[in-house]
Amino acid sequence: MADDSAPAPGEGPVRPMSVSLHEGTIAALKQRTGRRGMSAYVEGLIQRELERERLRELIAAAEAEHGPVDQRAVDAKRALLRGDATGSADTAA
Repeated sequence: MADDSAPAPGEGPVRPMSVSLHEGTIAALKQRTGRRGMSAYVEGLIQRELERERLRELIAAAEAEHGPVDQRAVDAKRALLRGDATGSADTAA
């Protein structure tokens, strides 16, 4: 159960934390971010992963309550959003 008084991801004071990473991962991270940008880069990665996990949980809960998503309807809505002429609003009901 989540603590309602705890800050949300990306909020609250910044604290140092020690993590262990493979040397190759560290080298790639340093190359991509420079020495001073590593914390912000890792923070962003972790926040995005937490968001993805939460989204997967919400989808699973919705599918448990309402059943699986109709893939044809999803495809039709996606086509409409992309402006694909083959997508039809009638098939996305």
